Amino acid sequence: MSPETVTPVTSRTAAGRTDRSQARARAARNHKLLVYGTRVLLLVGLLVLWEWLARAAVIDPFNFSMPSKIWDQTVQWALHGTPQGTLWEQVWYTLYEALFGWVIGVIGGVVLGIALGRIRFLADVLGPYIKVLNALPRIVLAPIFLIWFGLGPASKVASAVVLVFFPVFFNAFQGAREVDRNLVANSRILGASNRQVTLQVVIPSATSWIFTSLHVSFGFALIGAIVGEYIGATKGLGLLVAASQGTFNAAGVYAAMVILAVVALLAEGLLAFLERRLFRWKPADAGDGR
Repeated sequence: MSPETVTPVTSRTAAGRTDRSQARARAARNHKLLVYGTRVLLLVGLLVLWEWLARAAVIDPFNFSMPSKIWDQTVQWALHGTPQGTLWEQVWYTLYEALFGWVIGVIGGVVLGIALGRIRFLADVLGPYIKVLNALPRIVLAPIFLIWFGLGPASKVASAVVLVFFPVFFNAFQGAREVDRNLVANSRILGASNRQVTLQVVIPSATSWIFTSLHVSFGFALIGAIVGEYIGATKGLGLLVAASQGTFNAAGVYAAMVILAVVALLAEGLLAFLERRLFRWKPADAGDGR
């Protein structure tokens, strides 16, 4: 076969592959737009239905409020502040407590999870105690932390830590146990020490397990901070919820919940962005569309 025959065939094959790649990219983009559009329409539909049911007195607007009143309450807090101070101060106070507790819980969970995953003796000794602590309803510890640490942020940070620690710990522990034994054995053959195996083989292999828990654990940190503030605090979104409930202000309760949901979604988006940047080498799932 002559070169003149091969070249057009090769060019047509490359062009066909390019067309298929572009078609897949367009399909993925259209699917993403469809998903986002459907989400927006679903949210708008639910809000419109809620507003109509409240205005038509199908549901009691005093107990269930309505989206327009929730929006008015949020705008009022944003422009004129809350009884406890500016809205942004309340958001930052809760976010600070949640972030601080999240960082401490993540570090403790990762370190202890990797350690117990690598050292069998530690796992055998501490395993039963960790299982017992994990079985406790950790939300009920918030009043105890309030007694120990007072109304300040320390009690809320402690509540966030105990909620964050366990999911991170169990994922880090399982990730350390699931490391490919051939990689560990090859590292040993090449003369790697225990420290080098842990830092260069075990931790990188367990990173995807750890990141999986981070998405859930930050939501737990917010829950811990909010519950602690609800029980007793001087500032924060949880205090706004408690104060609104005490004055039978349903719109205030829902407004604080909406603000908290926005904060959680922004944090989730940031974590997802960091995960994509750190794991660019991983192939995307077939139905991921990314």
